[in-house]
Amino acid sequence: MSRISELLNNHGVDLSWQEAAYQDFHEHPELSGFESETADRIQKYLERFDCEVIPNVGGYGILAVFRNGSTDPGAPVALMRADFDGLPVKEITGVPFASTRMRPHDGANVHVMHACGHDVHVTALLGACAILDERRDAWEGTFIALFQPSEENSQGANKMVAGGLVDLIPRPDVCFGQHVVPGAAGTVMSMPGGALAACDSIEIRIQGRSAHGSMPHNSIDPTYVAAMIVVRLQGIVGREVSPEDFAVISVGTLQSGNTNNTIPASARLVLNCRFYNDKVKHKVYRAIERVVRGECLASGIEEEPVIEYFAHGDLTNNTPVVFDTVRPVFDDVFGEDSIDAYRWTASEDFPSIPKAFNSPYLYWTIGVTPRDQWTEAVERDRVASDVPANHMGDFLPDYAPTMSAATRAAAAALLTYLGTN
Repeated sequence: MSRISELLNNHGVDLSWQEAAYQDFHEHPELSGFESETADRIQKYLERFDCEVIPNVGGYGILAVFRNGSTDPGAPVALMRADFDGLPVKEITGVPFASTRMRPHDGANVHVMHACGHDVHVTALLGACAILDERRDAWEGTFIALFQPSEENSQGANKMVAGGLVDLIPRPDVCFGQHVVPGAAGTVMSMPGGALAACDSIEIRIQGRSAHGSMPHNSIDPTYVAAMIVVRLQGIVGREVSPEDFAVISVGTLQSGNTNNTIPASARLVLNCRFYNDKVKHKVYRAIERVVRGECLASGIEEEPVIEYFAHGDLTNNTPVVFDTVRPVFDDVFGEDSIDAYRWTASEDFPSIPKAFNSPYLYWTIGVTPRDQWTEAVERDRVASDVPANHMGDFLPDYAPTMSAATRAAAAALLTYLGTN
C-alpha cells in the first residue's frame, strides 16, 4: 500500500457533514450566471479551513488558496476545479431533498435542478479541502481549490480568466477536474489524450420574404429553406466525414413564424457540434457554411445569411505525463475500481483554465449508478434506456460510494504532486 493510499484510507478527518452539504446544494440549484446563493454557501464552508478565499472572480467564481510549508518559487502548486451551476430541468427523482425551484429563463419560468451532478463536484472538492487542511503533515506547497460557475453555458471558465485569474494565484504545476457520469458507483475512470469532445454552437439566421399563406408564390419561404438545411446538415456527417472520425451536428432550435396563415419573413436555427479532432471540425464548419449559403441561393434569397459561433469548448485533451503520474496512484487507492475511461461526447470549458496558465492537466470521471442497476443494464445491453444520465430529471448519484470516490480521487491526485515522503 502506498503512502497516499494509506493516508486516504486512514485520514481521520470527519467528513460526515458532506451528506447534509450535498443535499443542501442539490435542493437549491441556480442557473448559470445566477449562482449567488450557491457561492455564498461555498464561502461559508470554506470558513472552516485555514485558507485565503478570493471571491467574485469573473462573476461568482471563488478561489481558496491553501499554503503549507515552503512557498518558494520551486514549491509545488496544484489546482483542483469544481463547477456549481444547475440546469433548467424538472426533477423527478422523488427524494426528500429534490429541487422544486423555478426561475426565469428565456422569457419563461422553468424548473431548476442539479441534473448534471455539479452538487457532487462542489461537495467532493470541499471534502478534499477538509482532508488537506487537517492533514498538513502529509503535503507541502500550495493547493488551490477553484469553484467555477456557469459551466453549462460554457462561459464560466473564460469569465474567471478574464476576471484576472492568472494574476490572483501562482501558476499551477498541474490542474485537475472531475465529473460524475453513468457507471458503477464509486468507479474512477481515467485516460490520456482526448477525453471529452470539443464543441461549438452555431446560430444561423435566414432572411426570406413574407407573404399570405394562401399566396406562397409571393414569398421566399425561410421555413422551407431551414428545413432543407436541417436535412442537408446530416449529409455532412454521413457523407463527408470519414467513418473513422467522430462528428456530431445537432439542430437544437428551429424557429420560424407565429401564425398559421402567414409565411414568415425569417427563420433561425441553432446547432450544436462536437468533435475530437480540429481538422475534422474545421472541415465540417466549412461544409455547414457551404450548405447554408447554397440552400439560400437555391431558393433565391439574395441577403447573406448570418452565421455566428458561440459557446465554444476546447477539446479536453489530458496530458499523457500527468495521466502516467496519477493513474498508478488511482490504481493503488481504488484497486479494481480504477478503470479505463472511454471518450465522452459531452464537452467542458475546464480546459480554458489550464490553458490560461499553460499548465498540464488531467480530467477524469466518477461512476454514480447503483451497482446492481448498472450490472443488470450492462448484462441486458440496456444502459441507454435503463440508466439515468446527466441532464435527465431522474439523474441522482448513489450518494455514499460516489461521494467517497470523488472526494478521495480529488485528494489522491493533489497529493500525487503535493505529498511529502
